[in-house]
Amino acid sequence: MRRDTAPDLYGGAIADTVEQGMKLKDDIGWLRICERAKSALADLPASTILAGFSMGCGVVASVWPSRPETKGILLLHALAEIPSAMDLAGLRVQLRVGEYDDFWPAEELANWQAEAKRAKIAAELFVYSDAGHFYTDGSAAEHQTTAADQTWERVLRFLDEV
Repeated sequence: MRRDTAPDLYGGAIADTVEQGMKLKDDIGWLRICERAKSALADLPASTILAGFSMGCGVVASVWPSRPETKGILLLHALAEIPSAMDLAGLRVQLRVGEYDDFWPAEELANWQAEAKRAKIAAELFVYSDAGHFYTDGSAAEHQTTAADQTWERVLRFLDEV
């Protein structure tokens, strides 16, 4: 089984800034992006791990309810809404964000953790100190080498464990 499947949900278009990414999302349309994700998953095993980066975590949230047998959820740079109508007990979920990520204040992260606990998810939240939103992106101004290295090390371990 391939462990490196990453669908192109934007039809080859690339954004260099968050603002450009938001415009690109609006131009393509959120529903179309999520439909492309569901289509990309159609031939993959039900147990496939779902992973999202930044806005992609919202895509994970959109497909998660249709993938109840997923073995794990990996969220980087953003959280994803937790489905309420599913049995999620024991599901491994990791959320990784930067300490100085303006998109995700501590209160929202605490609310997400509380919701994960209510859903009986085996959730882990990693907040990387001195890191901003795109701390793992080596080409971004907010890249933080130590946090990025720790993240990728832990992500690989997570993938091996689930």
